[in-house]
Amino acid sequence: MNDPSPAHPRNQPPADLVRKVELLISNLLRVGVVSSLIVVVIGLVVSFLHHPGYIRSATQMHQVISDNHRTWHSLSELGPGLLQFRGEAIIMAGLLLLIATPVMRVAVSIVAFVVERDPIFVIVTSFVLAMLILSFVLGKAGG
Repeated sequence: MNDPSPAHPRNQPPADLVRKVELLISNLLRVGVVSSLIVVVIGLVVSFLHHPGYIRSATQMHQVISDNHRTWHSLSELGPGLLQFRGEAIIMAGLLLLIATPVMRVAVSIVAFVVERDPIFVIVTSFVLAMLILSFVLGKAGG
């Protein structure tokens, strides 16, 4: 009594390919979060090395964490801060990396669903990516 159905139906990718894609997404998230953490810690160290008064003076530290402290609002503003090796700019870059990690996960998922030949999930995930990008663009336009 042999089962006439094939091990892998024509529309289904092999299980090992699906597993590789899942591992790729898992590793992407892990590397993104750990890299972000490392960059933020480096930024903190650089900030305290350039401004040792932050550690010793509550007044100076309050200036850093207050609402009036200078922050970067665009990549064009962030670039010069990174080139000057400013700790605050490095921290902001680490936070941007953290934000970009799940966005990259969605982009990789689109490729994974294409490989898995799942058009419904390709469409849904593409819509999610478009909404993420749109939210960044509208967030920038709003101030």
